[in-house]
Amino acid sequence: MIRRLLARVYWACSRWTLKTEPAPDRPTVLLGVPHTSNWDFVLMLGIAWRLGIPMRWLGKKSLFAGWAGPVMRALGGIPVDRDDPSRVVGDVVARIRSGETFGLVVTPEGTRGAGSYWKSGFYRIAREAGLDVTLGYVDRTTMTTGLGPTIRLTGDVRADMDVIRAFYADKSGLRPEYRTEPRLREEDAAAV
Repeated sequence: MIRRLLARVYWACSRWTLKTEPAPDRPTVLLGVPHTSNWDFVLMLGIAWRLGIPMRWLGKKSLFAGWAGPVMRALGGIPVDRDDPSRVVGDVVARIRSGETFGLVVTPEGTRGAGSYWKSGFYRIAREAGLDVTLGYVDRTTMTTGLGPTIRLTGDVRADMDVIRAFYADKSGLRPEYRTEPRLREEDAAAV
């Protein structure tokens, strides 16, 4: 397959090292964290293509405008209207229930800039569709990238996020100043 060949060439020439656990053997929500640069997207494509993961990803609607739209869709993109983000959860769950098989790449930080919370869409999609969550990563300090463990969410948001926080605690993106700590608003709401 051409994508796998391109990925092999990319990893052979890249200064990054692909260090990964095996690809999940069933549909998953694949987190792309930390998301601090557009280069994260290139690395994630390289990972998915090298491991043969059929990939879909969520991107802001403006990325799909004009000539870029067909390219982004061919690369697996699903446009998200940020004015109505809850609609995407239902759309993705419907795709999965209809039998479409893919790894859904989500960047829960929601932006390449620092924020206070992650977006919770990945959590809601995984719970509603009964999907595991695979922890994809970029780590500038070791110049490695790949897939970490695949976990099953329990519904205890704080406990699940503690597992996720522990994995990403030592990972640094290309622009560390833009990192958002893995925390969902729902954790703080549950504590009140």
